[in-house]
Amino acid sequence: MSTVKALGGAVPRLYQQVFDILAGQIGHGALREGARLSESAVAEQFGISRAPARQALAELERQGLLLKSSGRGYKVGKPKFLVTAAVQPVASSGDELRLTQLATWSRIYGEVESEIAARTSFAGWRVNETELARFYDVSRTVARDVVARLQQRGVVRKDDRSRWVAPAMTPDHVGELYELRWLLEPVALEKAAPRLPAEFLTGVRKRLEDATANAAGLAGPDLDRLEEDLHVTLLGYCSNGPMMQAISLPQALLIAHRFLYRWMPRLFGAEPFLPEHMEIIERLEAGRVSDAADSLRRHLQISRDRAIDRIERVTREVHPEDLPYLEKLD
Repeated sequence: MSTVKALGGAVPRLYQQVFDILAGQIGHGALREGARLSESAVAEQFGISRAPARQALAELERQGLLLKSSGRGYKVGKPKFLVTAAVQPVASSGDELRLTQLATWSRIYGEVESEIAARTSFAGWRVNETELARFYDVSRTVARDVVARLQQRGVVRKDDRSRWVAPAMTPDHVGELYELRWLLEPVALEKAAPRLPAEFLTGVRKRLEDATANAAGLAGPDLDRLEEDLHVTLLGYCSNGPMMQAISLPQALLIAHRFLYRWMPRLFGAEPFLPEHMEIIERLEAGRVSDAADSLRRHLQISRDRAIDRIERVTREVHPEDLPYLEKLD
């Protein structure tokens, strides 16, 4: 398994950062077989909440790097393959885990991104840096760093009064973002294709096959992972930095989709993007890059209406709680 660099300027989600660090330590033997890990210990040592710690540990188990312990938590299994994620320093006392702390902004970034993106399906919001800093008990500088990275991800932008706002995922806005995606992503795919490792395409196809065979049991995180395979990781092989920065702006759609999938994963019965993704991957494997780009363009054009439908359904049935650093826009 390898870790692919994220889109230019994009910040990996918090649980992904923790996953990469732990996967690197396990793969390179810094965390030895049998060492114990727990949700509370990982959260404490990284200075994060339990939610991203839980996600990281669950993903490590899914990848076969951790095993459920007979008691509480997990234990490190025997690595089945070499992991190339960057290794972080680790010191241990017996089998107790000690981890290097993340930068202060990254301890809260994942949660802030999640909370804001989840609410853009319901309304537009003004982000108050002062209240954000107070809510998480961090400095204004840290809050400013978080908001700057939200801007890089396309989650927030400045309005005409220089206020930070997270625009609502209205049908018009969703349509504009999808139009930008179907103009840019097929070009990025064509540029990425010569750089794609064969084993990467094989892995994506296998995950799609498994998902298709288990379509009724797919949950939100499963759909999110499949979307990232194609629209983030695969496109990340494109070497055109400015193009990838442009693509990162409409990627706010993927962040919003993460919550739409979680709240309503089976709106359409069998998820319709599975065969569409499969067609793209099979055409890439056959060397039919131009055809794969055409398939990606059609997939995004079709997906626009599905996304609008999902958003409208979710906003009728889900009611997220208020947060002090978000002010609803008129």
